[in-house]
Amino acid sequence: MASALTDKLSRLVKEIRGQARITESNVSDMLREVRMALLEADVALPVVRDFIARVKEKALGQDVLGSLTPGQALVSIVNKELAATMGEGVSDINLAAQPPAVILMAGLQGAGKTTTTAKLAKHLIEKRNKKVLTVSGDVYRPAAIEQLKTVTAQAGAEWFSSSPDQKPVDIALAALDYARKHYFDVLLVDTAGRLAIDEALMREIRELHAAISPVETLFVVDAMQGQDAINTAKAFKEALPLTGIILTKLDGDSRGGAALSVRQITGAPIKFAGTSEKLDGLEVFDAERHAGRVLGMGDILALVEQVTSGVDMAAAQKLAAKVKSGGGFDLNDFLAQIQQMKQMGGLSSLMDKLPSALAAKAGQVDMGRVEKEVKRKEGIIQSMTPLERRKPELIKATRKRRIAAGAGVQVQEVNRMLKEFEQMQDMMKKMKGGGMMKMMKRLGGMKGMPKMPF
Repeated sequence: MASALTDKLSRLVKEIRGQARITESNVSDMLREVRMALLEADVALPVVRDFIARVKEKALGQDVLGSLTPGQALVSIVNKELAATMGEGVSDINLAAQPPAVILMAGLQGAGKTTTTAKLAKHLIEKRNKKVLTVSGDVYRPAAIEQLKTVTAQAGAEWFSSSPDQKPVDIALAALDYARKHYFDVLLVDTAGRLAIDEALMREIRELHAAISPVETLFVVDAMQGQDAINTAKAFKEALPLTGIILTKLDGDSRGGAALSVRQITGAPIKFAGTSEKLDGLEVFDAERHAGRVLGMGDILALVEQVTSGVDMAAAQKLAAKVKSGGGFDLNDFLAQIQQMKQMGGLSSLMDKLPSALAAKAGQVDMGRVEKEVKRKEGIIQSMTPLERRKPELIKATRKRRIAAGAGVQVQEVNRMLKEFEQMQDMMKKMKGGGMMKMMKRLGGMKGMPKMPF
């Protein structure tokens, strides 16, 4: 995410921190570099000018010049102003309306509007405990109506039927009537998109907005569009009273310009960010935490949230109780540990939230290869019989050949996986009866540690 910008700014942050004294000269040198980094990242020129002016004003103030650690103080200013540019903190979605709260989804074709509608439905169901109905007003693309039907079902929401021979306003009003009669908390209205801005599109969405009076009008924009995303956002802001923005494909955006520009250009806060193609790949946008990521400081809070949301606490407690009671650690447990890792979103998604220094070290490992190995281990265990998983000691040469053939791997890979399992099993045995601290002390004096399943 914003990798090119992050690399440049994190290098600058290191240089700034090393400054014993902050002068007008080195502030100007630093800001020249920041300006170039922002422009190369496709940040809008008016936003760059305003950001540089604000940082310079505060950097040359007495707070920094008199600081014992001026380099750190200057980094803090850059961080705060980046966050301010993107909106400061979190801007929550507004559902303060007589149910159903109507949310209108606007944006160009290809921005990910339909998938984002389903992602938002899933978020509202799981995080806000709401009963959600979706409807498509895209009468120009029948495939869009079917797509919304499919992803809505995957999200666990309800879909309201519509067809290409209907008018968008009639569809929306019928859905609103249905939502009222069936006590839905939220109605999400997906709208038609175009490949480019045109008057017909804007007239249609203005009429739709007037007919259903949404409590939220969210503009969905592709972060990878860079400068085009900013121009599109500006056009929609002039046509509609936008209340918020959802940035999609933020995980694939190497420049970062849209995230830094769109808030200031439109005046509407960024409320959500799409971080993957999966339906749970929607994060509440936190400007301060995103600023930390852009500066290469990482987002440890998001990392913790991602790990804890992916961990099945009941399963973890069950395993702990099993190990403590002497029940043993078998291949079913080993498989469960591998699957927990996958539920967290995989190693690559966790890497994105690490501070740049740690990510650079971890980046020396081929994460793609590691994730393939994890999948192979999962395939090997799933090729075993329930008895073999419970009693791995039964797995001899003939069984290994059968398992390898079933998983599509070589026998050597089955042997390697079983060796790693044995190391994990030994570790678990040492945890039994409060031996965890003893084991950690022993490990502290060892050069290497047993391989984990990932």
